[in-house]
Amino acid sequence: MNPNLAEENLQTIRLLMERSALYRRALAPIMLLAGILGLLAAVIGLYFQVESSRAFAGLWLGTACVAVTSAFLLARRQALKDSEPFWSPPTCRVGQALLPPLLSGLFLGGLPAMLTNNWAADFIMALVWLLFYGCALHSAGFFMARGIKWFGWGFIAGAIVLLLSVQVTGYQGSPLSANWVMGFFFGGLHFAYGIYLYFTEPKNPAA
Repeated sequence: MNPNLAEENLQTIRLLMERSALYRRALAPIMLLAGILGLLAAVIGLYFQVESSRAFAGLWLGTACVAVTSAFLLARRQALKDSEPFWSPPTCRVGQALLPPLLSGLFLGGLPAMLTNNWAADFIMALVWLLFYGCALHSAGFFMARGIKWFGWGFIAGAIVLLLSVQVTGYQGSPLSANWVMGFFFGGLHFAYGIYLYFTEPKNPAA
């Protein structure tokens, strides 16, 4: 085994442990903002009756782009505030853990919109996005605070329960049910988790 590689891995693990408080502190505003954006997107989808799969995909993928960009800017601002390098080895590890499930969810979730343009595909897209997003959070949780893994499990369990409910009851959804699902999980859960992090975060975390 390459001793330099082993030393680099040990250093990365040490940095991840030392900066877990910093990650957790940066998560609170990111989760709150993501929750607000998710709730806003759900309101738009319900109010304007976004029913076709292509319009649904456009609304929520556009919201995701805004959320990711905003999260990047917030994390960068937090890193500058704490005099920390933004794209450090620990950050790189977290990004590598997030990328495969997020790209898979983006492709598989958007596939129904490319193949058809009816509202029935919206529910399928929502479940796929929930499942892969939960997997992404769970993967990132190995390099961050343990709570993020449980948060990811919430999305995974939600997708499984909804899928089983559809299979058992034969419920096919309604034109607007997918927006309710997305609003609850990507809006409500993010907002609730952000509030939890805000009130449980130590006032003077150790760097």
